[in-house]
Amino acid sequence: MTSSRPYLVRAIYQWVVDNNHTPHMLVDASGDDVQVPVQYVQDGRIVLNVAPQAVEALNLGDDYISFSARFGGRAQEIFVPVHRVMAVYSRENGQGMMFGEDETPPPGDGGGAERSPSKPEGGGRPGLRVVK
Repeated sequence: MTSSRPYLVRAIYQWVVDNNHTPHMLVDASGDDVQVPVQYVQDGRIVLNVAPQAVEALNLGDDYISFSARFGGRAQEIFVPVHRVMAVYSRENGQGMMFGEDETPPPGDGGGAERSPSKPEGGGRPGLRVVK
C-alpha cells in the first residue's frame, strides 16, 4: 500500500490555506536528498513558510515537494522528498499534523504482518502483537 503522507500533507496544507492561515512545514534537512538553504537549518531541521504568497510554482507531489522562495532576498529552488516532511501546521495557532516514521512497510514485509489479540498474564486488557 502506498504512503498516506503525501495525501495528508496536501490535505492539511489546503485546510490551513482555506482558513486564511499561514501553512508551515517542518522538514528533516539532514539527508542529501533535501535541497534547502543550509544557513537556515537548525539541529538538522528547517521550517518552511509555504503560503501561496511566499512561494512560486509549488508542487505538492506524491514523492517530493518543490517550489521557489526567497531567503534573505535571494530566490532559491527548494526540493524536499515527502518522507522528509515531519509536520504541516498553521503558524497562527500551531494546529496541523506531525508525522512519525513513514508508515510504508519495510521491504520484504509486504505489509501483510498479521496481528492477533493477546491477553497479558494476569487478566489485564488485551494487546496486539505481530505474529510471523
